[in-house]
Amino acid sequence: MSGFSTARLKMVDGQVRTSDVTDRRVLDAMLMIPREAFVPVARQALSYLDLDLDVSEGGAKRFLIKPQLTGKLLQAAEIGEGDNVLVVGCATGYLAALAAKLARQVTATECDSALAAKAKDTFAALGLTNVACKAAACSEGDAAAAPYDVIVLNGATEVAPAGLLGQLKEGGRLLGVSAESRPPRAMIVTHTHGEFGHRALFDAAAPVLPGLERAAAFVF
Repeated sequence: MSGFSTARLKMVDGQVRTSDVTDRRVLDAMLMIPREAFVPVARQALSYLDLDLDVSEGGAKRFLIKPQLTGKLLQAAEIGEGDNVLVVGCATGYLAALAAKLARQVTATECDSALAAKAKDTFAALGLTNVACKAAACSEGDAAAAPYDVIVLNGATEVAPAGLLGQLKEGGRLLGVSAESRPPRAMIVTHTHGEFGHRALFDAAAPVLPGLERAAAFVF
């Protein structure tokens, strides 16, 4: 077993399962997808640590959110094999690759075009054919492939993501970390009968996605 394979197993057993992630499909996806493939070579030794991992290369900081939060969000999303999924702010694409193991089709968006290109290359190298990555602002989503059964944020939002909610199918759900108030919490927003219902899942913190920050208060 390679060092990365051992580290991957330890991540799943020590960080993910211990966070009450019991969904076999989610655990299997996390055992199968090599997180190090989505990390710059110089930082690959950090791939399986319990941290939000900076994968940016010179531009604004972009992150893969912590493995345990990734697993908990995917479990709460209850992605079905026939689902159409949007992953927002995918960075280099790790969360989107996991979703691709669970869903029929995944669209991933990333505001840094260089990272979006890296995500595409990594998906191709791993033979993932049901996931596409597009360079787009996090707040925009991707209307072309909408509506979505599930939208997952690879990070936090400080504002209500109205543009994304408009791309949810009736019966669909959006998951991510809401940092609109303190403490930040993982939330699920469900779309039923034209209404949006919000429910807090658990306390969680993650880097705020570009374009989903709270507007700076005006100071005299």
